[in-house]
Amino acid sequence: MSIGAEVAAHLPFLRRYARALTGSQTTGDAFVKATLEAALADQDVADSLRGGRVPLYRAFNKLWSSAYLDDGEGNGGASLHEVAAQDQLKKITPLNRQALLLTTVEDFTPAEAAQIMEIDEADVESLVREAVEEIDRESTTNVLIIEDEPLISMQLEDLVRSLGHDICGTAATRTQAQEVVAGEMPGLVLADIQLADGSSGLDAVDDILATGSMPVIFITAYPERLLTGNRPEPTYLITKPFQEDTVRAAISQALFFGSSRPLS
Repeated sequence: MSIGAEVAAHLPFLRRYARALTGSQTTGDAFVKATLEAALADQDVADSLRGGRVPLYRAFNKLWSSAYLDDGEGNGGASLHEVAAQDQLKKITPLNRQALLLTTVEDFTPAEAAQIMEIDEADVESLVREAVEEIDRESTTNVLIIEDEPLISMQLEDLVRSLGHDICGTAATRTQAQEVVAGEMPGLVLADIQLADGSSGLDAVDDILATGSMPVIFITAYPERLLTGNRPEPTYLITKPFQEDTVRAAISQALFFGSSRPLS
């Protein structure tokens, strides 16, 4: 497999990481593009990318960490929405945020995350604990679960309640989701994209967002359907089968940003 083909296979997931790390689809994609341009300009960097995801993420993190530290207070003409999200993001230190995302959303081991961040494995584990403590200070909310598999729905209910949140309803179809929202507006939505009756979780979410604003986390066995670049992509996207720690981290981050749509 060529370097280009190998890197291309990992790009959707690097873009997911970049969006969650920066709080912006546009900014995240810009850093990914800059990483690829740096690899094209440096043969040693390009050759290192044959090693898979770890060296690719390490190359990205080097660029992002440097740019973040040199960013100062300038917002570069960003929208008010993006500025607000970045202000929230800065409350969590960059290293904590990197460690948390790498070991939860991106599913790297602490040892792999240590390679990417170029720090000790014990430091990664400490940073993750600190990040969770920072984010979990958020207030509780009520959650709507849109999921057509009963066992997964029950698992998500238990997980949400363990975090101190309430369940305002569960739905296996778009129509059921509409019925729940008609009775109570959720503060957070967890949604699959392929539902029991053939209806779409994407459409169900669009219905909800047409009536109010709240964070949405997509949990799906088909992440590639949402990572095409053809439409605004969700900031919070979890692949089935999922780790509960991944869902917990996504819930904490989504409530931290309080954003119903990815920034663009």
